[in-house]
Amino acid sequence: MLIVGAKGFAKEVLEVLYQLNDIDNLVFFDDVNSDIGHKLYDEFNILKNIEEASAYFKNIDNRFTIGIGNPILRKRLYDKFKSIGGIFTSTISPKASIGNFGNSIGIGCNIMTGTVLTNDIIIKKGVLINLNCTIGHDSLIGEFVEISPGVHISGKCKIGNFTVIGTNATILPKISIGENVIVAAGAVVTKNIPDNCMIAGVPAVIKKKFS
Repeated sequence: MLIVGAKGFAKEVLEVLYQLNDIDNLVFFDDVNSDIGHKLYDEFNILKNIEEASAYFKNIDNRFTIGIGNPILRKRLYDKFKSIGGIFTSTISPKASIGNFGNSIGIGCNIMTGTVLTNDIIIKKGVLINLNCTIGHDSLIGEFVEISPGVHISGKCKIGNFTVIGTNATILPKISIGENVIVAAGAVVTKNIPDNCMIAGVPAVIKKKFS
């Protein structure tokens, strides 16, 4: 497996792969940060350019996952590494609790320790669900959504593509949140939210609109 990124969230993805006993031939990729060397924890190689990544996919393991937040960046990295032969792969902690009925989890999702998913939940491609989140029944989470630690999404909710939900936010039942929305940390969302805006507060209100 190749983890895109070698700082921050990438280290949390490493822990999930350790839990899964899937660290043989594991490598990281970072062509941005000059303050890191060629190994992480003196054990895992850090690839420094796309040619090295391409060779890794061809000769060792073609799976990759994204160890970086930010939905738009995750989508760009997905496109980049898929184009050189990578297979987008989910990392799901065995310490997450996932219901047994009606759930669908798309490719390339990162589902971290302590997450609870009940039943009839659709998680689409490239979603990041961080530590200790809960998602209720009959909910839909769009592509490349980022759900920060401690978020609670109630039943029958819909979260649009590329939306970010901040730490400890709460989404009440039957709420729809549009695409490309930023939900501030600690917000309580009590009504439907349109596309392309930032919301904050208790109850959450629109603070800014995006083009």
